[in-house]
Order: sequence, then structure tokens, then C-alpha cells
Amino acid sequence: MTGPVRFGNPPARSAVHESAPAVRVAVVGGGLAGIAAAVRLADAGRQVLLYEAGARLGGLTHSFRRGELDVDNGQHVFLRCCTAYLDLLGRLGVRGQVHLQPRLDVVVRAPGRTARLRRTGLPAPLHLAGTLLRYPMLSPADRARAVAGALALRRIRLADPAVDEVNFAGWLARHGQNARTTAALWDVFTIAALNVPAAEASLAMAAKVFQTGLLTRAGAGDIGWSRLPLQQLHAEPAARALAAAGAELRTRTRVAGLRPDSGGWLLTDQAGGTDRADQVVLAAPPDQVERLLPAGALDQPAGWSAGLGTSPIVNAHLVLDRQVLTEPFVAGLDSAVQWVFDRTEQSGLARLPGRAGQQYLAISLSAADELIDLRTAELRDRILPALTALLPELRGARVLDFFVTRERHATFRPAPGTGRLRPGTATRLPGLVLAGAWTDTGWPATMESAVLSGEAAAALLLATPAPAAAVPAVPAGQAGRVDPAPGTGKIPGPERADSQHQRNPDSTSHDAPPAGTAPTAGTAPTAGTAPQRPELERNAT
Repeated sequence: MTGPVRFGNPPARSAVHESAPAVRVAVVGGGLAGIAAAVRLADAGRQVLLYEAGARLGGLTHSFRRGELDVDNGQHVFLRCCTAYLDLLGRLGVRGQVHLQPRLDVVVRAPGRTARLRRTGLPAPLHLAGTLLRYPMLSPADRARAVAGALALRRIRLADPAVDEVNFAGWLARHGQNARTTAALWDVFTIAALNVPAAEASLAMAAKVFQTGLLTRAGAGDIGWSRLPLQQLHAEPAARALAAAGAELRTRTRVAGLRPDSGGWLLTDQAGGTDRADQVVLAAPPDQVERLLPAGALDQPAGWSAGLGTSPIVNAHLVLDRQVLTEPFVAGLDSAVQWVFDRTEQSGLARLPGRAGQQYLAISLSAADELIDLRTAELRDRILPALTALLPELRGARVLDFFVTRERHATFRPAPGTGRLRPGTATRLPGLVLAGAWTDTGWPATMESAVLSGEAAAALLLATPAPAAAVPAVPAGQAGRVDPAPGTGKIPGPERADSQHQRNPDSTSHDAPPAGTAPTAGTAPTAGTAPQRPELERNAT
């Protein structure tokens, strides 16, 4: 993988940029990977055309309006070590709109018990020794096991390809961890970060998260989150930045075909329109990328995208008549509830007249294979009693609203052996590169992985000599457009318009919208083309 190019202040358009033939780059997919690549390329003077199948940018990190509230599709957090993601926020001018803990502090609640996992100011790994040795969710013997397991995990060589073939739960068992340490400590973070439990996870992916986030640098695992709805943190600032840099954005436009053409590339959209580009970044979901790639573009075997698999996430949203949670978030243990987030401020609820004192909670349920197809009423029956057991303050509170958002294909599934299926940035074909959290970034499917992949794609294209005859620049909205062949009314090129090139419309669904609303889809951790408008299920409370 090519090393990333860090974002800085947007450069002024130089005379060289204005006078030299424009190198035209098509970016397919407006998630974080596509945004990162497009911004970096546009800043460098490339003429960027960004295709996005959805109505707006954001991909797997989006929000929508539900009545008076702004609702994030999923509860996205990041760590202090996610420097590429933070750099992108800085470039977009929204770095000040996120909160970052001064020190890692996670409240863990089980029925009748509360604990905290927090670091000290000591250097790693001593920064977590005290909290592990006092962790009341484990017995004294299990705490000692956990410390020994953390030290062993710190020694894993991530560069060894064989590590990816190892099952994380099996490795934990061989290093003294039992079912309780796995459930009460390791899976608290594994399920959230990898979207699979330790029993299904690659040791390489788990070790990456724990080493980089918790065991190597003391401050690396401090948790951050957005103070704004995700649409205002990612999509809208990205659209403004790209417009200011001279890029062209085409939303509601799905690329259905891609083929080499005269030293460049010909892209065909779902309506039959065709554009030419010198270079292409494919930043869509992996199944779409595999369909678009010309034969022989990758070393991966046919069907590699299906081999990566997908893992779902379900989010339950509650609006209550009173405050029941005083922390910004808590982790659940021995419960059907995994993580609970206070979204009162981000949703705008706190600023609505007549809604003072109400609270909006979001419950994030990762690795949700058994939950993804349950009806909203069934999820409510499961979640409310479990949440009340964790938050006794909920007893007596009135639930004003309850609805569900679902991501059927939220992330790839980081099972043992999937590392060899993740393609790198480069392809075998000149001028064609890949980006997405599913590419070989060394990270699981996170916002950091998505941005790193976009940086790498841009860096590789910028390091490639410009074509001898770049596509001439023409006015925005017309750039690269090919007119129909005379007398035919047809656009030259392949006649592929396979509807499967878009994400399954059911991949994101928002249940129980209020009457008269139709939330805009877009999607949790990140890359690729946003899904189309989801099917909606009414479930009044």
C-alpha cells in the first residue's frame, strides 16, 4: 500500500495548475474514502469528477431528518490514534466540531454493577495496569489473566501474514483467557471495533485495534465523537470543499460500466451517459468494485468480494420524557445492550421549544446477525427491559418515541484469512486505483481505514506521470461528456446498466418514521457509495 499523503491547508491554485492540461480523475463513490481521495486530488490541481449514487455524500456515515430531529444512522466514534481521519476533518474545517476525551474513560454497566475502564498518565502499557487490576467485572484471578493476555497481545507481529489466519478467541484461550475475560473485557472492544466477536475475528485485526488503540501509546485510545449530526460533519463540508477546489459532484449517479479507452477510461452511468477520465478511483463497496473492474485487474480470485462477507449493525433510538443517562456513553455487559449513547445535543432535541428535559438515547448493536431481520416491536421488547436493568433511572420514564435503523452490510467481516482477499490500492491497470475501508489498509472497517485508503489512492495517482494528452478542461457539468453517436441516439461504449452495481436498497433501513417524513439514506464505520432511499416501516409507539 502506498504511504498516505497528509491533508494540510488547501493550496492556492498555481499558474501551473491553470496553464497545464488538466488531468481528469473520476472518483466513484462519495463515502469517506472517496471524499478523502477527491479532496486530496483536487487540492493538487487534478480535475475531479466525483460520482455518488445517493442524494448526498457521506456513504456509511450519514444522518437524516426525522420530524424535528437529526438522526445519525449509526453511532460512530474514533480514537486519538485516528490521525488520518482527524487530518481530513481539519481540511474540511470541522476539526473543532468533535470532542476528544483528555483521557480514555469508559463506563461499563452490568445489571446491578458499574465499573470504569480509564487510563492514567503513565506510559503504555502501565497506563491501563491499574484499571485492569481493579476491574470489578472480573475476579482477581481473571484480572491477572487479563493483564497477562494484554502483554502477550502487545507482542504480536502484525507484519506476519500468518497472524491473519489465526482465530482471536482461540489465541486468547491459548494465552490463559477464559470465557469470562473474553466476554467482560476483550469482546467489549472487539465487537465494537471489528463488528464480529472474538470467536469470529482474525487475530491480526484484533491485535491491530488493541495494539494501536490501547497498548502501545498511552493517549492513543482516548475516544472522540462528533458534536454535530454526521451530515454536517462529513457530507456538507466535503461538498463545500470540493466545490471550492473546482471539483464536479454528481449525486444520484451510479456508475454502471468502466472500460479502458484511448489511454484513459470510459465510465458509463445508469442512464447511459458516458464520461472519459485519465485516471479512476473506485471507492464503492467491494461487490460493486468487483463488477466494475476489467478482467485481470487484480490478483485476487474471482468472487473475492463475496469472500470478504458483510456484518450488520442495528441501532435502536429512544426519545424519553426525562434524563436517565448522565454520561455521554456507556458500555453494556451481561446484557442484550452493547453501547448506549446520549444523542440529545447532536439531534437538536435540546434546542427544541417545549422539549426541555427530554433525552434521546441511541443503542448500538454490532455483529447483529440475529437481530437484523427482527421487527421493531420485537427489538423494543428485547431492548427496553435490558436497558432498564443497566439504567434503573429508566423505570418510570415514558418512551416518547422508539425506532430502529439497520445497516445490513455495515462492514466487511474480518474473519481469519480474509486479509488475503483485501486488495491493495494499485491494480494491474495504469491509472486505475482502489479505495475503501475494505482495502488492505491494515485496519478493520473504520473511518480511519476509509480515509487512509483514500489518501493512498490519491498519493499513487499523483505519483503517476500525467498522460501525454490529458483530457482538455471544459466547463463544469460538461467535462468529459460524450455526445451520442451521430444518427444513433446511443452513447458509445458498453451497454451495462446492471442494477446490482448499486448497493442493495435494503442495506440501510429506517423503521418507524413519523407520518409525512421520508429520511434520506446514506450510512456506520464507512466507505463506498451510499445506498438509495430505504424502505420504511411504520411502528407508532
